Amino acid sequence: MCALCSRQLDIDKYLSRKAVCPHCGGDLHICMNCRFYSVTAHNKCLEPKAEFQRSRDKANFCDYFVFSEGRAVSGSAKEKANALKRLDDLFKK
Repeated sequence: MCALCSRQLDIDKYLSRKAVCPHCGGDLHICMNCRFYSVTAHNKCLEPKAEFQRSRDKANFCDYFVFSEGRAVSGSAKEKANALKRLDDLFKK
Protein backbone atom coordinates (compact mmCIF):
# COMPACT_ATOMS: atom_id res chain seq x y z
CA MET A 1 0.00 0.00 0.00
CA CYS A 2 1.13 3.52 -0.72
CA ALA A 3 1.43 5.45 2.54
CA LEU A 4 0.48 8.68 0.79
CA CYS A 5 -2.72 7.67 -1.03
CA SER A 6 -3.53 4.32 0.69
CA ARG A 7 -3.98 2.51 -2.62
CA GLN A 8 -2.82 -1.02 -3.34
CA LEU A 9 0.47 -1.39 -5.25
CA ASP A 10 2.10 -4.16 -7.25
CA ILE A 11 5.82 -3.70 -6.79
CA ASP A 12 9.01 -5.57 -7.56
CA LYS A 13 11.25 -6.79 -4.77
CA TYR A 14 13.50 -3.75 -5.05
CA LEU A 15 12.49 -0.12 -5.47
CA SER A 16 14.75 2.55 -6.84
CA ARG A 17 14.96 5.83 -4.95
CA LYS A 18 13.17 7.48 -7.86
CA ALA A 19 10.17 5.11 -7.87
CA VAL A 20 6.79 6.84 -7.72
CA CYS A 21 3.25 5.68 -7.02
CA PRO A 22 1.28 5.20 -10.24
CA HIS A 23 -1.86 6.50 -8.51
CA CYS A 24 -0.77 9.67 -6.70
CA GLY A 25 2.71 10.30 -8.12
CA GLY A 26 4.25 10.37 -4.64
CA ASP A 27 7.67 8.94 -3.87
CA LEU A 28 7.70 5.29 -2.79
CA HIS A 29 11.19 5.03 -1.27
CA ILE A 30 10.08 6.92 1.85
CA CYS A 31 10.18 6.14 5.56
CA MET A 32 6.41 5.90 5.74
CA ASN A 33 6.48 2.97 3.27
CA CYS A 34 9.28 1.13 5.09
CA ARG A 35 8.73 -1.88 7.34
CA PHE A 36 11.00 -0.26 9.95
CA TYR A 37 8.90 2.92 10.19
CA SER A 38 7.26 3.38 13.58
CA VAL A 39 5.73 6.53 14.98
CA THR A 40 6.63 5.49 18.51
CA ALA A 41 10.26 4.48 17.89
CA HIS A 42 13.30 6.72 18.38
CA ASN A 43 13.77 8.74 15.18
CA LYS A 44 10.59 6.96 14.00
CA CYS A 45 12.67 3.99 12.87
CA LEU A 46 13.03 0.51 14.34
CA GLU A 47 16.39 -0.02 12.59
CA PRO A 48 19.02 1.22 15.08
CA LYS A 49 21.75 1.65 12.44
CA ALA A 50 19.67 3.78 10.09
CA GLU A 51 20.63 7.42 9.74
CA PHE A 52 18.18 10.11 10.80
CA GLN A 53 15.86 11.20 7.97
CA ARG A 54 14.51 14.71 8.24
CA SER A 55 11.55 14.15 5.93
CA ARG A 56 9.54 10.94 6.25
CA ASP A 57 7.38 11.52 3.15
CA LYS A 58 10.11 12.33 0.59
CA ALA A 59 12.49 9.96 -1.18
CA ASN A 60 15.70 9.22 0.73
CA PHE A 61 18.92 7.22 0.41
CA CYS A 62 18.40 4.91 3.39
CA ASP A 63 20.22 1.61 2.84
CA TYR A 64 17.92 -0.23 5.24
CA PHE A 65 14.69 0.53 3.36
CA VAL A 66 12.42 -2.49 2.90
CA PHE A 67 8.98 -1.89 1.44
CA SER A 68 6.33 -2.70 4.01
CA GLU A 69 4.08 -5.54 2.92
CA GLY A 70 0.79 -6.32 4.60
CA ARG A 71 0.78 -3.32 6.91
CA ALA A 72 -2.24 -1.10 6.38
CA VAL A 73 -0.86 2.41 6.66
CA SER A 74 -4.31 3.81 5.97
CA GLY A 75 -5.57 2.18 9.16
CA SER A 76 -3.24 4.23 11.29
CA ALA A 77 -4.25 7.38 9.41
CA LYS A 78 -7.92 6.57 10.01
CA GLU A 79 -7.26 5.94 13.70
CA LYS A 80 -5.49 9.28 13.98
CA ALA A 81 -8.36 11.09 12.25
CA ASN A 82 -10.90 9.39 14.53
CA ALA A 83 -8.90 10.30 17.63
CA LEU A 84 -8.67 13.93 16.54
CA LYS A 85 -12.42 14.02 15.86
CA ARG A 86 -13.18 12.61 19.31
CA LEU A 87 -10.86 15.18 20.87
CA ASP A 88 -12.55 18.01 18.98
CA ASP A 89 -15.98 16.70 20.00
CA LEU A 90 -14.86 16.59 23.62
CA PHE A 91 -14.03 20.31 23.65
CA LYS A 92 -17.00 21.54 21.55
CA LYS A 93 -19.42 21.55 24.48
